[in-house]
Order: sequence, then structure tokens, then C-alpha cells
Amino acid sequence: MLTLDLNHAKLKEDVKSYQEEVNKIDETLRNHTCKGNDFTGWLTWAQDYDRNEFARIKECAKRIQENGDVLVVCGIGGSYLGARAAIEMINGIYPENQIEIVYLGNTFSSSYIAQVMKYIEGKSVYVNVISKSGTTTETALAFRILKQFMEDKYGEEASSRIIATTDKARGTLKALAEEQGYETFVIPDDIGGRFSVITPVGVLPMAAAGIDIDAFMKGYADGSGEYSDPDLDKNPAYRYAVARRILQNQGYDVELFVNYETQMQMVAEWWKQLFGESEGKDGLGILPDSANFSTDLHSLGQFVQDGKK
Repeated sequence: MLTLDLNHAKLKEDVKSYQEEVNKIDETLRNHTCKGNDFTGWLTWAQDYDRNEFARIKECAKRIQENGDVLVVCGIGGSYLGARAAIEMINGIYPENQIEIVYLGNTFSSSYIAQVMKYIEGKSVYVNVISKSGTTTETALAFRILKQFMEDKYGEEASSRIIATTDKARGTLKALAEEQGYETFVIPDDIGGRFSVITPVGVLPMAAAGIDIDAFMKGYADGSGEYSDPDLDKNPAYRYAVARRILQNQGYDVELFVNYETQMQMVAEWWKQLFGESEGKDGLGILPDSANFSTDLHSLGQFVQDGKK
């Protein structure tokens, strides 16, 4: 259970004075009448996810583990950050006895792309391209290069080594997957990219990396229940939300996510996307930033302690 001190010295308002407002917001969220209600599928995904597809994910991951040296995850933003955060947090940066996960499609850097392509030349490679539409520029560019590489390396076998996670019925990537015979997994219509780690977007790379996805889904289901009560005495997620809003009202416009484990750096990167992309609209929002202590204590730490507040 997460904890949050309701008597934090910086808070000039009582967190529990927001209970009525929290109740109203929670009600609109639960009955899907809130702003952005067409992307609230994550609320019930623990019950709604396709068990047959989940079983196929396990089979696909096993095939990758048995025959591959490297899985290239080709995606950007929510199409890779959540999975990478989980994989590195659980397995560490340099895991032993696991297939290597390499990330592409998340940058225009020609030098990085060239280095990755050279690195995978002599290895047994599988590719998981992840895009709802198939037209996200960074991912489409990288996959074009990867597709050519796989076809040159494996010929007709390439189609069995490329897995597409995309829309269930439409889009450029879906059409290409059907044409080429790629195995496909579905990005649900009602779950946005930021939250898609609980779908095949995140679950397939995690499974390939050796993570127990049954335990992952159980943890997600447990959390969905644990944080479903809007009571601020019982729900640390809502307490956190209220506390950060109170602090923003007091003039604190920057939030720093600090971790003390190098293998949690990507958790911080995912957190920045969750908050930055969700709240940074219409001239509003709190700026999310991160630091990796104790490393950054010897650089950024000086500013945190003595710099402008």
C-alpha cells in the first residue's frame, strides 16, 4: 500500500477538505461521463481483457525466447515506455539469461538507428512493431528500415519473425500485417497509449523478457480494486492528486520524481509522459521532471537544495 502524509508541512490546505470534489470526479470517471471518457477502458481492463489473446501472447513470447537473441521493440511514447520501465525495473539494465530487448522507432537520430542496425546484424532477431495507426513518423521510419533488414536476412521467414501490435480493424500497419502475414495483437480502442502497458503493447515485450505476466495482471487487478474507493483516508492515489493540486495552487509549478535505483530511470521517463502529456494542455499543468539519486545529488542536487524554489 502506498502512503502519503496528509499533514505535509508544505500543504496550507486540508487534503480531506477536497473529499466532496473527489467524489464527484470519481463518479464521472466510473460512469464514463468524464472528459476523455472514450479512453477509460483501463478502468475495467483487468476483467475485460481477451484471455485467448493473452494465451497467444505467451506462445509468441515463448517462440521468441526459444529462437531469438534480440527482440527489437519498435515504438514511441506509450508504445514502448511502459514496457521498458517494467522490464528494466524488474530485470535490471543488464539481465542474465534473458533475450535482449532493443528499442527503435523512438528517435530520428540516424546515428542511433545505424548503431542498432549494425548491432543486430549477426543475431537472431525478432521485431515487435507497435503503432495504432502505423503512421507515427519515428516508428514508421524505423520499421521501414527494419522490415527491409528482416527480409534481406530471412527472406520468406521474415514474416514469421515480425509481430505487429496495432488497431484491430484499420490503419496502415494493420493492412500491411494482413498483407504480409504478420502475427497481430490488438491495441484496444478505449485505452490510450499512455496507459497501454496493461495491453499487448506492454505485455508482449514483458513476456518475451521473461516477466511473469500472470502476476503482472494480478497486480494490476489488485491495484484496480485497491484504488477504487474515493475515500481520501483509504486511497493514496487520490491523496497524491489532491496534494499536488494544493501545492500548485500555492505556486509550486514543478514536480520532481526522484528514484534511487538506476534501473528505475525509465519508470521516471514513463511518469513524465503520463503527467506531461495528460496535463500539459491549454497553458496549464505542472512541469514533471526527474532525477536519479544519488548520481544527480552531485549535480542537480545542488540546485534542489539551494537553487530557486
